[in-house]
Amino acid sequence: MTPRPLLQILTAQLNNACEPLMRHREYSNLKTLGIQVHPQSASREDSARAPGQGAGGAAGQVVLVSIDENSAGQRLDNFLIRTCKGVPRSHLYQLIRSGQLRIDGRRTKADHRLELGEQVRIPPLRVAQPAPVKSGVPSQLAAQAGGRLPVIYEDEGIIAIDKPAGLAVHGGSGVVSGAIEQLRAARPDERFLELVHRLDRETSGVLLFARKRPWLLDLHRQLRERSTDKRYLAIVMGRFPKRTKTMAAPLQRYLTGEGERRVAVDPQGQEARTRITGLASRIVPDLGEFSLVEAELLTGRTHQIRVHLASAGFPIAGDDKYGNFEINRALTRHGHKRMFLHAARISFRHPQTGRMMTIRAPLPAAFAALVPTAGVIDE
Repeated sequence: MTPRPLLQILTAQLNNACEPLMRHREYSNLKTLGIQVHPQSASREDSARAPGQGAGGAAGQVVLVSIDENSAGQRLDNFLIRTCKGVPRSHLYQLIRSGQLRIDGRRTKADHRLELGEQVRIPPLRVAQPAPVKSGVPSQLAAQAGGRLPVIYEDEGIIAIDKPAGLAVHGGSGVVSGAIEQLRAARPDERFLELVHRLDRETSGVLLFARKRPWLLDLHRQLRERSTDKRYLAIVMGRFPKRTKTMAAPLQRYLTGEGERRVAVDPQGQEARTRITGLASRIVPDLGEFSLVEAELLTGRTHQIRVHLASAGFPIAGDDKYGNFEINRALTRHGHKRMFLHAARISFRHPQTGRMMTIRAPLPAAFAALVPTAGVIDE
């Protein structure tokens, strides 16, 4: 039996330790972002307006937040949702409408665009006491897991990791800790840290994070304008010809009867284009023929590469949603226990210098174990 990687073990331990918290939500006044805050004593007016409410920090305190470059330009409601983690949106909007939440002493609206240097006054917020848990265990496990994430590039505004297969990019749907939560826990002094894009949980490879909001917005713009170049490597079932083919089947998202998200080729769906190049093929005893291909995303739809390849008769090996389930089980019996899709590289213009740069993630050894890659790809 193949030993589980330590990072996966830490992630599983973290999810188990945090399970009791899934039923108890705490409303915190401010997420720790390194933003400049100024606590003030709550006035009688605050107490009268907010009966039964407590502060997220010290009881009975109003907090002033000074808007920095990482928050300037955001809508007020989006800033509050990001800053006051766990507080219901309805409560935040009520604070804006009632005038308890102000900017530079004035009432404002939810769609106000924040400006550098403005002071946002956040009144005391409701606090629901969570059930007691072992002190420090979840955060310690998250920090340990985050510290083991393989960083392949880092500068003052960007972090790139080689995300392991099986690790979600963020928590949710029963996953307490994803890559972003683990990285934040491992780097508590980071003032700003957000995902630039996403990868499927089963996909490994290059995952970008932004350390400055202006850089995040610039990278998001490049992704929207499709000026980035994202390349994936995949092992598919069957012999894919050694040539390049563009797949252009529209895709539509839907929910299964169990409520799981799926994507299918549908004439009424969104435009989706993927350029596929065959690189190598191999007949694997007792399993059949497999091919290594490169996929270039020309659009960015959910599960795009997986659905396009499956619809063309070349499902990705180990894909538990769109693959050949019988062959997947056979692969598992032979020790091939992952989905063979890897975000190999991404090219974009650096937000500060404007120069094109490329970040690569090395091909996992599991790929070469199924289809030899020596002399086929440029590492």
